[in-house]
Amino acid sequence: MATTITWPPRLAPTRLLTASTLPPAAPPAASPMAATSPISSSEPTLPYLSPELNGERLLVGANFASAGIGILNDTGVQFVNIIRMFQQYRYFEQYQARLAALIGPEQAQQVVNQALVLITVGGNDFVNNYYLVPFSARSRQYALPDYVNYLISEYRKLLERLYDLGARRVLVTGTGPLFGYFHFVLVPLLYSVGFTDSEVACCGQGPYNGIGLCTPASNLCQNRDVNVFWDAFHPSERANGFIVQTILNGSPDVISPMNLSTVLAMDNFS
Repeated sequence: MATTITWPPRLAPTRLLTASTLPPAAPPAASPMAATSPISSSEPTLPYLSPELNGERLLVGANFASAGIGILNDTGVQFVNIIRMFQQYRYFEQYQARLAALIGPEQAQQVVNQALVLITVGGNDFVNNYYLVPFSARSRQYALPDYVNYLISEYRKLLERLYDLGARRVLVTGTGPLFGYFHFVLVPLLYSVGFTDSEVACCGQGPYNGIGLCTPASNLCQNRDVNVFWDAFHPSERANGFIVQTILNGSPDVISPMNLSTVLAMDNFS
């Protein structure tokens, strides 16, 4: 999965723009566009391919994310109709052209340059590639440390391409030490706010509901709001919401050197 979410904080207060690799501010001085736009700043960002994404809705943003994809193009070959990273970047270019037609090239470039871009990709390169089946092609090609180094080198290319497309503020999540951070830092915090189960997934089968995908035939928990994990791979909706709030407003003992709200506030006054 690759998700990019961007805030153009100087374009409109708390305006959300999702752009990238893409499907998710402190109040600055609002531009004329912010003053005249009828779109609510709390309106959810639409998928880029949504037929409803046109006109003023482009000012809210666009979500280019696709489940199942990874850093590598051969990740997710078992799925159909997924949108790989290179195609997501093409859509990002198209989005910028449409935005430029709406507000002018200079303003569109400013929006992209000042947006915060969130990209989440890399987990599927293990789950749906390296460990997909015993003796997978990639596991036979690379020892695990070499595979990690290969992914990092390919990820660098993706980030450089994102820079070439105008992104200047990029928040990278979902790979590397994040998993260790989740289990050793976030899980205890989740228990403190009402979660009671971090071992058994809400939907699945087998031990800990950790085998296979969530289907109509799967075991289903009684209250998804107390489970940290929805299925074998994904946090539950409530857990994800808590993680986002921690990224935005967490204290220095859980997110350092500062949370995202502080970064945005400092940037607005720079």
